[in-house]
Amino acid sequence: MLHLNRIANIATAISLSLSAGLVQAQEEKSATYDDDVALIFKRHCLQCHGESKQEAGLNLASYAGVIKGGSGGDAVVAGRSSASLIFKAITAKDPEERMPPKSDPLPEEQISLIKAWIDGGVRQSIDSKAKASPGMTFKPALGTAIDGPAAMPDNLPVVNSTKTLRPFPILALATSPRAPLAAIAGYERIDFIDPATRDIAGSLAFPEGEPHVLRFSQSGDVLMAAGGRPVQNGVVILFDVKTGQRLAKIGDETDVVIAADLAPDQRQVAIGGSGRIVKVYSTEDGSLKHSLSKHTDWITAIAFSPDGKFLATGDRVGNIHLWDAESGGVVLPLSEHKGSVTALSWHSDGQVLASCGEDGLIVWWDVTKGWPLNSKADAHPPERPPGAYGKIANGVLDASFNARGELISCGRDNTVRIWSVDGSLRQTLDLNAVSQAGKNTTKQTPNARNLSDEQSSDSSGIRILPLRCAMTFDGTTAVTGDSAGQVHSWKINSP
Repeated sequence: MLHLNRIANIATAISLSLSAGLVQAQEEKSATYDDDVALIFKRHCLQCHGESKQEAGLNLASYAGVIKGGSGGDAVVAGRSSASLIFKAITAKDPEERMPPKSDPLPEEQISLIKAWIDGGVRQSIDSKAKASPGMTFKPALGTAIDGPAAMPDNLPVVNSTKTLRPFPILALATSPRAPLAAIAGYERIDFIDPATRDIAGSLAFPEGEPHVLRFSQSGDVLMAAGGRPVQNGVVILFDVKTGQRLAKIGDETDVVIAADLAPDQRQVAIGGSGRIVKVYSTEDGSLKHSLSKHTDWITAIAFSPDGKFLATGDRVGNIHLWDAESGGVVLPLSEHKGSVTALSWHSDGQVLASCGEDGLIVWWDVTKGWPLNSKADAHPPERPPGAYGKIANGVLDASFNARGELISCGRDNTVRIWSVDGSLRQTLDLNAVSQAGKNTTKQTPNARNLSDEQSSDSSGIRILPLRCAMTFDGTTAVTGDSAGQVHSWKINSP
């Protein structure tokens, strides 16, 4: 009996080996759309993505339709299955996100075949040539000269909103340094708006997931968007503001990018997140230039100095480090915060760095000496609710300089504040009440909750907070995005 069991085990091992070899051979063979992939799509996908119906504008019934892609962007990226929307959709861990919907996952051999087809160059037939993996099309010289009219979106394609179970908070916001334009993050999209009216001027698809950071280049011609999906992917995309064209895709992280910045000369991008390492990439060829590893917790804020000489980085336990942007060497630590650093912003002269954090502190740093020039220990102190005991959270959630050196900040007290050049408080703007500037103006983004101006919490009682804030290039308007997906704006009092 023992002998028979041994023979059975050997036979099983041989069978498994042959099966693995068959799958490997299938992956290594030259898979094509006509011979291999079309049949898989026909069985599982054409009900929603065929000739009669095209969800998200995607038609998988023909090779041309697959290559064309849909409203979410390219369906396949030749040579890069990890960056292809189709492959991400069929391998998603969340059943609500995985395709086909309301079905079991595709068999592993079919997934392997689609992967082999994409990585092999998405060939249509055995006689077709493999498509080359797209290289970097971004040229740092683009938009570096600040001449001519400021870039504004021009007839960008319509981007369909992705439905979410809950309204999506505004995790990122940026204003153009030269134009009356703001970029607002949504789920799988970015909206350009007029800061004064909040009217949408155009949208960009971000199928990679959640944009956590938005930055305009100094010229205003390029928009950097960084983000991804938690515990799945992280990436940086560079967009042409006028045309909406994707200029570069940088990084291939295993977790969402939560901090990033574009260098003033547009030649480098720095990113960080849960990996505790700051990575600096070349925008010209996508190569990794530096891995900066002084931080001991998640990277939460990153900012290049206006002249590009320095890189400031902050983390979740309050550490801030100043680096030489070219060599990657440490310049000095900036130690003051006792909680997570939520934002870093440089004064236009490059001599002062502002930091803010969950400890309620805003610091104006003299980076030449490494000492605070000024600080506000309770920059956004909330009122103590009746019957509440202990410490009340008074975190500062965002802060940024304008061109004149004034600072805007927002915090857990549900206000936005404008600080003068000398650090004194100049104006307070309340999200839900009449302020010094008059009643605030609010508009819903595609993923916002349906709320009135007076509501400070949603139906579940969760307090709505201002998450991101910025001033327009001329310093006349404050723009804020909140946790309910709403955009607020105010006219700022003259100094």
